[in-house]
Amino acid sequence: MSEWRTTEAPAKLNLALVVGPRRPDGKHEVVSVMERLSLHDTLAVRLAPATRVTGFEDDTLVAAALDAVADAAGGRQRFEARIEKRIPVAAGLGGGSSNAAATLRLANELLDTPLEHDALHDLAAALGADVPFFLGNGTQLASGDGTTLAPLALPRDYVVLLVLPDGVAKSSTRSVYFAFDARHGEEGYPDRRARLLGLLSELRETDDLARLPQNDLASSPLADELREAGAIRADVTGAGPVVFGLFATEPKAARAATALAGRARTWIATPG
Repeated sequence: MSEWRTTEAPAKLNLALVVGPRRPDGKHEVVSVMERLSLHDTLAVRLAPATRVTGFEDDTLVAAALDAVADAAGGRQRFEARIEKRIPVAAGLGGGSSNAAATLRLANELLDTPLEHDALHDLAAALGADVPFFLGNGTQLASGDGTTLAPLALPRDYVVLLVLPDGVAKSSTRSVYFAFDARHGEEGYPDRRARLLGLLSELRETDDLARLPQNDLASSPLADELREAGAIRADVTGAGPVVFGLFATEPKAARAATALAGRARTWIATPG
C-alpha cells in the first residue's frame, strides 16, 4: 500500500438560498451563495487492495467516491480512506459532501493517469449536488440543480458563529424539500432569483451582507436572537438545523456563544 495523502475537508455555509420549482429530474432549481469555512474534517486516502473507509462508521459518500474514481479509471486501482470528523453530522454544513470531494481529489492524485477536471466534476455531481462546490475555492454562486458554479467576489471580513440547538434533530433533506413543495414555496421564484442576482454586485462591505434574502427552505427563531446579539446577518444554512451568525469580530461572536451556553452547541469559524 502507498503512503497516506491527507487534506482538509471544510464545512460550508449557504449565505443565501433561493429555491424554485422541482425540475424534470426530480431536483429543484436553486440559486445559492456558498462559502467555505475554517471548520473542517480531515481526510486521508491511499492505495489499497480493496475499498475501505475507517474513522466514521456512518459514512456512505466517501466509499462511493473511492469506487467512483476507481471505476472511472478502469478498476485497476482501489483505495482506502480515513476520516477524522469535526463537522457536526446532518447539520446543513455539508460535511459529507466535503468529505466526498476531498476523497475524489486525493484518490485522483493517486491514479497513474489522473482524471481531467471536467470528469472529476461529473463524478462529484453524481454523488450529490453540494459535492462539486468543494472541488473549488472561495465563495461561489451555485445555480441550476446546485452543480453549476461561478466564483463570487464578496466581503469575507467576518467571523461565523455556528449554533446547533440542543434537542433539535435534522429532518431529512428530502422531507424538508417535500414540506417546501407542500406549502408551494416555489411561487415567486423568478422574482426572488432576479433580486438575489441583482443584489450580488452591490455587496461591497461586510455590513451589506445583511441585505441577502433569508433561506427559502428553513428558518429558526435563533436567527433573531443572534441578530439581537449583534450579528450582521443570521440565518439557517442549507436544510438546517444549524443557524449561523456573521459577526464583525471574534469577541462579539464569543459573547453570543456564551449567551447560548446550556441551550446549544456552538463553533466559531472564519471563511476558509
